[in-house]
Amino acid sequence: MPYYRRFDQPAPDPAILARLTEQQRQMQERIIIQKPDFDLRLIAGCDSSFVGEDHILSVFVLLSYPSLEVLEKVWHYGEVELPYVPGFLSFREAPNLLKAYEKLHQKPDLIMVDGHGISHPRRLGIATHLGLHLNKPTIGVAKKVLVGRYKEPALHKGALSPLEYKGEVVGNVLRTKDNVKPVFVSPGHLMDLQFATQIALACAVKHKLPEPTRLADHFAAVFKKLV
Repeated sequence: MPYYRRFDQPAPDPAILARLTEQQRQMQERIIIQKPDFDLRLIAGCDSSFVGEDHILSVFVLLSYPSLEVLEKVWHYGEVELPYVPGFLSFREAPNLLKAYEKLHQKPDLIMVDGHGISHPRRLGIATHLGLHLNKPTIGVAKKVLVGRYKEPALHKGALSPLEYKGEVVGNVLRTKDNVKPVFVSPGHLMDLQFATQIALACAVKHKLPEPTRLADHFAAVFKKLV
């Protein structure tokens, strides 16, 4: 999938572009897609919201599993450390998300991210990016497709269809509620697609979005009013 430069932004600095491309290449080599081996008791959801062009607010919500009781919610507001570069958005989001993560008193067994994992042109969506930095199992649950082709799943909750990109299944298109638009689930790091899909569906209790990312999105809007 090609990226097109936003005309309201200057052309990326070639030196920055080269550096980020090399970082992505190195990170790609470290991605591990595997069935996780843990006793899942704590799950976190995270999301970020840009405030203007130069600031970002990131939220982590920690929940018990499988009861999905909210245990902690933390946030961090800061300056964006990198200019906008098409195809490298996770490099703008990750630093602030990591600062929010540090504020959690308890650390999760699994992180569910509002965004993509390996269902990304270079297999490095924000879920994969975070998983590599934290060495934690991560899942991407996105509202919109980024790359790949798929057939629309049936209209009942639990229906799914594979998301294919360049001959590889990189995610599942999952219906989390009857007769609503599906979400796009992909493994991030230290996770496989089957378990990622299973957990996303188990966490979709009443709403389209699974509770970890739904609540992270909700509290991002709440905390944004405070800055």
